Amino acid sequence: MPDESMPIRSPGPRRRRRTARAVALAVVGVLVSGMVVAAVTVWSLLYRPEHDVPAGKPAEVVLEKGMTTSAIAEELVAEGVVANALRFRVSARSAGADGDLRAGTYRLETGMTDDAVIARLKQGPPVEFVEVPIPEGFTAKQVAARVAKRTGISKDELLALMTRGAPELAAERPYLKGAYRDSLEGYLFPATYRVKEGASARQVVDMMLDKFEIEMARIDLAYARSKNLTPADVVNVASMIEREARLAKERKLISSVIYNRLKRDMRLQLCATVLYEMPPGTTRLTYADLESRSPYNTYRIAGLPPGPISNPGRASLEAAARPSKTDYLYYVLTGEDGSHTFTSDYGAFQRAVVHSRVLTAD
Repeated sequence: MPDESMPIRSPGPRRRRRTARAVALAVVGVLVSGMVVAAVTVWSLLYRPEHDVPAGKPAEVVLEKGMTTSAIAEELVAEGVVANALRFRVSARSAGADGDLRAGTYRLETGMTDDAVIARLKQGPPVEFVEVPIPEGFTAKQVAARVAKRTGISKDELLALMTRGAPELAAERPYLKGAYRDSLEGYLFPATYRVKEGASARQVVDMMLDKFEIEMARIDLAYARSKNLTPADVVNVASMIEREARLAKERKLISSVIYNRLKRDMRLQLCATVLYEMPPGTTRLTYADLESRSPYNTYRIAGLPPGPISNPGRASLEAAARPSKTDYLYYVLTGEDGSHTFTSDYGAFQRAVVHSRVLTAD
């Protein structure tokens, strides 16, 4: 046992230094350990890929209106476009892009950088186009059906505008004033149109009318005017040529027959005008059809029909403006290739009709 009469000695300076150093090292160890844990945690949150997806693969991402940056990040990660949702959110906030990422359908790639994706989403989705080919000779109803099918635009809206919309458009396009039944028939120029995704019926119609005006401006109307035909008459004649001609080389010949009959006050007697108001798919006419009281029945009415019967292309407009110089008054389909026999003699015409009937029967 120690001698209780002897004083207790306190630790010396060296011992105190060793103790302080040990405490300091312990504290540093704890701090370093915490920092390592924190660093690992941050790395895990920001840099650890949430999915193992090969880079460079096509990826389609659909971002809906109203989506938050967080929801956008989750969608991008789900498609493998970016590796980590939290990191993307941090990148978007650092770039000041919160609220600037635009909705739409994007065609991206897997494994893109956050900055590259943010730049694309700020720019917005690429404008998509649908090609809509409109053949020569389509009627306004056929045009409306074709456009609706290819673009998804309401067929009813297209029909309303194409068949009854002339008054709405006439203020900007005076040639539509007085259009028969307020229809745009004849002026919906046939061509292949690139229609933007989300375009309206009005925008499509404006494209077609713009194209008509461009093409019509290139047509020399001097000859037609010398024969007392207006530009609207030329469109009317062209619409009949488009439906009657089977071969391109016969357009101007058919035009000459129309001009010659108008000059002689003869009824045009064109089957295509009668067919215009017949049920869709009708290809043959009966004698009863030729007696119908339709305003388009040129077997009964004199002169031109009240409006175009189709939408003609450039070649038919040119033929209508400047026909071939002939004395032909009649023509009838006689060739298997779609060719017609043209004549100025009624007897020759009747003989050609007989041949045509034999050809049809075969």
